[in-house]
Amino acid sequence: MGGPSEREYSEKLLEIKQKLNKKAGDIRNQFEKIEKTKVDLLKKTKEMKHDAEHEIHKMEEGIAKSKDLAPESKRRLHLEIGVLTSEIRERYSVIETRIAEAIIPA
Repeated sequence: MGGPSEREYSEKLLEIKQKLNKKAGDIRNQFEKIEKTKVDLLKKTKEMKHDAEHEIHKMEEGIAKSKDLAPESKRRLHLEIGVLTSEIRERYSVIETRIAEAIIPA
């Protein structure tokens, strides 16, 4: 007579199933947090890019309106602005890619 009954085995199986469901729920919650963080990071990255481009645009307008700058100075400044604009876009692209690749969905 000494062994566990079918009922005892069924109860243990139910406990295992409950633990599994709880752990799966915890993992889903963690993935939701990760996805939210990714969305927040993408939003901050877009804001960073937009703010930098806006400041550059305002500077370009100031340079164009300036009567004190020599044409050669304006040309050099426009070249530097072009380089900076390219750098901003490249950094944005790299950051966006890193965020997207942070966790690759299965």
